[in-house]
Amino acid sequence: MKKIVALALGALLSLTLLAGCGQQTASETIKIKVGASPAPHAEILEVAKEELAKEGVELEIVQFTDYVMPNTSLEDGSLDANYFQHKPYLDDFNANNGTHLVPVASIHYEPLGLYPGKTTSIDALADGATIAVPNDTTNEARALLLLEAAGLIKVDHAAGFTATKLDITENPKNIEILEIEAAQLPRSLQDVDMAVINGNYAIDAGMKVEDALAKEEKDSEAAQTYGNIIAVREGHENDEGIAALVKALKSDAVRTFIEESYEGAVVPLF
Repeated sequence: MKKIVALALGALLSLTLLAGCGQQTASETIKIKVGASPAPHAEILEVAKEELAKEGVELEIVQFTDYVMPNTSLEDGSLDANYFQHKPYLDDFNANNGTHLVPVASIHYEPLGLYPGKTTSIDALADGATIAVPNDTTNEARALLLLEAAGLIKVDHAAGFTATKLDITENPKNIEILEIEAAQLPRSLQDVDMAVINGNYAIDAGMKVEDALAKEEKDSEAAQTYGNIIAVREGHENDEGIAALVKALKSDAVRTFIEESYEGAVVPLF
């Protein structure tokens, strides 16, 4: 009887050890799917992908060309994280869409720039000139503050990051502010005097930050406020794959890539 019990216990122990080994093997490869704008976010993620592979994490990058689908896809579970937006935009998106997305790390910022269209200098802007700006709430406010810094208008600061052209308090040149979907702004340059363009779309269009007539400076409040973040669904902030992703994105390899690739159009925040 003792021999039978001993054999049974031995068999049970063997099964337990095998099960434990199976679980360990299954957990060796972590897979995460991240949505991103093509440039610079997806390009930066390609560098992070190599760093993640060293840690046994498999990264799938899904590219989006708009500012809506990456968040709706994250909310419905199609993605594990996304990397394309700043926190003011995320907060506004959550408030307007009932989503439950949270930031876990700030990686970089892209200086917003005022680029020439039909008019090639600020001094040459005629009375009634047209300047295109992003039409989403937070980026429009940011664009208006840049135009204020350039001496073109004054904005009611009580409106904060929700300011629109209705909050312009002084407009000595009677500039017409044309609100356009952010991705379309580079294409609008041939039709307007100037346009305030988001860094990622400027990069996509082959534009360089030094071509901008005015831009946000790296030591400005905008650099902290509008840092581009990794966002996840609420409750997944401490997932193992997310922690590995953040670590990889804050690696020396990523920092070097950003500094050498974008000539100041993308600035690391780590």
